[in-house]
Amino acid sequence: MNEQLTKQILKVFINNPFDAFNHKQIASRIGASSKAERQEVIRIMQELAESRQLVADSHKGKYKINPKTPLDDLVPHNYITGTIDMKQGGKAYVIPHEEGREDVQIAPNNTNHALHGDTVKVLLFPQRKMHKPEGQVVEILKRAKSRFVGVIQKQERFAFMVSDSRTMNVDIFIHVDDLAGAGNGEKVLVEMTDWPERMNNPVGRVVKRLGKPGDNNVEMQSILAEYDFPLEFPAEAEAEARKIKNPTKKELAGRRDFREVLTFTIDPADAKDFDDALSFRELPDGRMEVGVHIADVSHYVKPGTAIDREAYERGTSVYLVDRTIPMLPEKLCNEVCSLRQDEDKLTFSVVMEMDAKGKVADCWMGKAVIRSDRRMAYEEAQEIIEGGKAGDAVGEAVLKLHSLATRLRGQRYKSGAINFESQEVKFQLDENAHPIGVYIKESKEANWLIEEFMLLANKTVAESIGKPTGKSSKTGKTSKTGSTTSTRTFVYRVHDEPNPEKLNTFVEFVSKLGFTMKVGSRKALAESYNRLFENIAGRGEENMIDTIAIRTMSKAYYSTENIGHYGLAFPYYTHFTSPIRRYPDLMVHRLLERYLAGGDSVGREEYEEYCKHCSVMEKKAADAERTSVKYKQAEFLSDKLGQVFPALISGVSKWGIYAEIEGNKCEGMIPIGSLKDDYYMLDEDNYQVIGRRHGKCYKLGYPVHIRVKRVDMLKKQIDFELADDDPEPTPGRKPQKTREKPSTQGKKKTHRGHRGGSRRRKEKK
Repeated sequence: MNEQLTKQILKVFINNPFDAFNHKQIASRIGASSKAERQEVIRIMQELAESRQLVADSHKGKYKINPKTPLDDLVPHNYITGTIDMKQGGKAYVIPHEEGREDVQIAPNNTNHALHGDTVKVLLFPQRKMHKPEGQVVEILKRAKSRFVGVIQKQERFAFMVSDSRTMNVDIFIHVDDLAGAGNGEKVLVEMTDWPERMNNPVGRVVKRLGKPGDNNVEMQSILAEYDFPLEFPAEAEAEARKIKNPTKKELAGRRDFREVLTFTIDPADAKDFDDALSFRELPDGRMEVGVHIADVSHYVKPGTAIDREAYERGTSVYLVDRTIPMLPEKLCNEVCSLRQDEDKLTFSVVMEMDAKGKVADCWMGKAVIRSDRRMAYEEAQEIIEGGKAGDAVGEAVLKLHSLATRLRGQRYKSGAINFESQEVKFQLDENAHPIGVYIKESKEANWLIEEFMLLANKTVAESIGKPTGKSSKTGKTSKTGSTTSTRTFVYRVHDEPNPEKLNTFVEFVSKLGFTMKVGSRKALAESYNRLFENIAGRGEENMIDTIAIRTMSKAYYSTENIGHYGLAFPYYTHFTSPIRRYPDLMVHRLLERYLAGGDSVGREEYEEYCKHCSVMEKKAADAERTSVKYKQAEFLSDKLGQVFPALISGVSKWGIYAEIEGNKCEGMIPIGSLKDDYYMLDEDNYQVIGRRHGKCYKLGYPVHIRVKRVDMLKKQIDFELADDDPEPTPGRKPQKTREKPSTQGKKKTHRGHRGGSRRRKEKK
């Protein structure tokens, strides 16, 4: 009876985690009416308080549940843990860590001081019919971050920091003594130090003054600080880098020498960090030898050094619109490791003998030395491919490698690879880094040539370690793709199968837009995806369908547990080809060297933690890059208020219509309230808003003309209004595909130097 009564009492507190109760209130709620029962309630509550399962409230005689009380044995179905995703206005969703569970909606008054990205414990409310799960945060298990970027709003004795982020819905209170000299309107980096239970705002202190909002350098540094990327290298790492020299004759000894073999690089026109090169020669038996030579970063960056520690913490280079924040100090990434023309360079190489159909007959992997004969830009290689004229030995090699790459690409798609080709927004910047033009960068045959051989090298390296050999594979594990993995710990780039529920939702979504997909087999699904992407190219629905399609798929990540790469249709895949800018590639180089030398396997759990960290940093880098693009798009339109542009409806919601300007992908929202000619309602099932009185509708993909109404540089938000005179928007107009001819105003300065998309397209995620 005592155990049952204890559970009843705890359940009252559990179901009301923010409320305090005295013994009379508890007795009333559980129906303890007799004097003896009430005395027992008092005794049990005192015992629970002594054991810290309950904690005393500020009101005498009242108690609350201790958030740290283990509750799973009492009401396991009432609680979940997950990551909170904050929305504008304070509403949030918690994404459960347990697979297969729906996201839980959290009202603004139930977030309990949780911030975007925090790991939280959630109490689930009884679910109503036809409603999404709802709940309230009862405990913050882990803060995602403690530092935030924003603008100071100063009063006489205190100040608030107003965050740049749309997911940060509260301002941080700062005492005047903790401003570090920051003035009103100044952009700063603030560390959150406390959040008292009864305060609406967290408390913080300024840790770095960034400068005046609107200044390009300040804004780019703000983006980096917001995503926890350092603004400079530690002095110790820089000192180590300065001591590193170009390879000596002794370092070249013992390496396979390719300096007499035709070798070249293909990169963006103003790139400086060349981490891969191709070599080519024809063999007497009619086959071709193709070498993929990767900068041997592991020769210079040793585990445990200051450079290595900093590279691991960063995880990756970050590519903002106007700059690169490298993973390695400049001395390494742009000089010593970079495979520059006419210089002897150390590489880790994969050299393959291939026939004309792209079949690999033999392969060698190991340490090498190369000397690049030519540094080519993508544009130069593309001219050779389009013209079909070699001109010299390098041009001849480009044409033959292009032929091989075309076959490799065709074989991948035939095997079930999915062609996820995201469009890349590029900017023309003036001398002050102000955008004077925006355009879409196209990926062409020269990009595909490099991409295919990088993919092949990554696949070959992964197979060499992960693929069982002979009959000794009984100890191997079977992956979801049916392959058997090696017992040697390795770093794989993996991509899981799509979630069936999400896939079915996506198929239903595109069917309402007039597209059909076959899901009967893996190959049929891949073909359906590729056909869909071809059909939507250049249409208003393209951005939304691409976005939803990617969300339907699982995210690629790094892991020691090989499950294959679904999107590429590779049972074994890794990242080997970019150690200058990705830490996982550096780990792969070290492990490959170890295993080629016959070394024992490393600890799987240790390397799995490394993989998780690198996956997290990769996502942060991608978010920072997207934020810099949004900022520059807002800046580009900030001096175009009142101007009219042709656009395509890219999304609809109960708040408004989203439209994307043709040619530059600048997206803004047309608030529903600005449509004055009717009362418009959202028709979710048909992806449109429709007028109640006149039936006028605005549907996903329809062409419209918009006028730029408002630009919020702080929040990176753009508002449009309709400028259409047509009585009825009509479907059917398909815009011309935009090529690299940006609109410009004023003095031009073409900027492609951060090597963002072209470099990163060398191998698929």
